[in-house]
Amino acid sequence: MLRLLGRKTSGNVQKVLWLCDELGLDYEREDYGRQFENTQTPEYRALNPNAKVPTLVDGDLVIWESNTILRYLATKAGSDLLPADPAERTRVERWMDWQLASANPHFMTLFRGSRLKPEERGDDYDAAVKEMDGLMRLLDAEMKSRPYIALDRFTLADIALGPTIHRWFGFDVNHDGVGNLRTWYARMQERPAFRAHVMG
Repeated sequence: MLRLLGRKTSGNVQKVLWLCDELGLDYEREDYGRQFENTQTPEYRALNPNAKVPTLVDGDLVIWESNTILRYLATKAGSDLLPADPAERTRVERWMDWQLASANPHFMTLFRGSRLKPEERGDDYDAAVKEMDGLMRLLDAEMKSRPYIALDRFTLADIALGPTIHRWFGFDVNHDGVGNLRTWYARMQERPAFRAHVMG
């Protein structure tokens, strides 16, 4: 059975839990990270030298980095959530990479700042609000001709970005001008695994 090490409140853990349920995989999740203060131990660092979550243990194989875990699980299951066709696959993977490289740095600044009083946030927070607004509008424009993020069907791109978009909609920032994204978000809320692991 798969072992998933990571707290259920982590967005990066949530996307893996979401995929596991979509694929019908058996797994056990163990609490690691933040309040559990157990990712700095030599034992955990031997599994994941970054001392972050999630970490997936599949027999003797240990995998870290959430989007890599998504790719591994989908490939192992033979799921078309990660398409075999090279052209389709690159459309899915570019949005997965976009989530990490383009959106995540600004999202994390926004996420941390959202927990502070307005007078404590500073210029970095204001800049992150503006950058995330631009990125969400970019994504919205890209989705004008399709119902999902990468293709005309549900893929790993939707799972990779799901927790980020869910939390962004929960921030006290402007959400105007993203009608396509709102429609997509409503569609995700119809998925039991999204409700259980991302919204829950």
